[in-house]
Amino acid sequence: MSVGKNKKRGTWYMSVRYTDWDGTRRQKKKEGFKTRREAQEYEREFLSSVSGTTDMSFKALYELYIKDCETRLRSTTLETKRWMFESKILPTFEDIPIKDITPMMIRRWQNQLLADPAGYSQTYLKTVNNQMSAILNYAVKFYGLPKNPVPLCGSFGKKKADEMQFWTKDEFRLFIEQVKKPAAKLAFEMLFWTGMRSGELLALTLNDVDFAASRISITKTATQLHGETIINPPKTPRSNRTVAVPRFLLALIRDYTDRLMDYEPDEPMFYFTKHYLKRELDKGAAAAGVKRIRVHDLRHSHASLLIEMGYSPLLVSERLGHENIQTTLQTYSHLYPDKQGEVVSRLEDDESENYAGVLSDFEKKIENAE
Repeated sequence: MSVGKNKKRGTWYMSVRYTDWDGTRRQKKKEGFKTRREAQEYEREFLSSVSGTTDMSFKALYELYIKDCETRLRSTTLETKRWMFESKILPTFEDIPIKDITPMMIRRWQNQLLADPAGYSQTYLKTVNNQMSAILNYAVKFYGLPKNPVPLCGSFGKKKADEMQFWTKDEFRLFIEQVKKPAAKLAFEMLFWTGMRSGELLALTLNDVDFAASRISITKTATQLHGETIINPPKTPRSNRTVAVPRFLLALIRDYTDRLMDYEPDEPMFYFTKHYLKRELDKGAAAAGVKRIRVHDLRHSHASLLIEMGYSPLLVSERLGHENIQTTLQTYSHLYPDKQGEVVSRLEDDESENYAGVLSDFEKKIENAE
């Protein structure tokens, strides 16, 4: 190992030979340090990370963790993970050796997030906290960290929002009357009447629409990454699905695409982003005087509509493309009516004659007790 000065540039460098994880001897050199101390600190940090000791800083662990994730996660998921770490976690922990991170440090960091003026939602706080726990679990599994301190701090944030927001059909009709831009209008119609995710909507082409069978095939999803639209497979295998749609929605789709100039059936039907949808939804809701909801809540609106119409959780699950019916039940079980009383009434109507004797004695006992 060596730290030296580049006399021509007036800066310091670090050069070290090491053995990689697969036994290969390699050399690492980095230049441009302003002081000898900075070069030595980088050298010490680098050797800690390649040797896999808990002396490495949290930032060094993060770099190893992200590199490992690069081959396992889709680009958009990886970018979201990077953003959460670099904006919410690294500023607090980057210089701390991972062995020195304590539950009290985690607790103080959590309190800082709670007090942040941005006012993060409980579900977002849960997601950020899960990222912190995941990276320290990674350190436990691969780099000898004795224990993950995050679970010791207890629950933080919430998995689901306190109250689900959705529009009724009447509210949606009031809203859609105020949306004047044809593309946005059709997009909201499709989200409300199909329950598809906004990313799935933005990846749709005319080739995905079967007008004869009244169906739309959902086989991909669109995400914005560094200003570019990335098309990926759907969120889960069950999200790859075919959704039956009403004829009036097909008529709206055909009318819209017929009006487009130079449109090819294999091109996305919509040119905008999720941010545009949010802006247009907020504008339309304000003009209509209905409560403000998120774009994703149009999906919840569709689910609540199906439940109100009496459809089973299994059908709702299939239509929304949930991975399993448990997801549907956990999300929407509170919307299903309590029919316990109806069950009892039906049982009594069907069986009262068979139990007439015991029922008569029971009623007399109740009357005497009163």
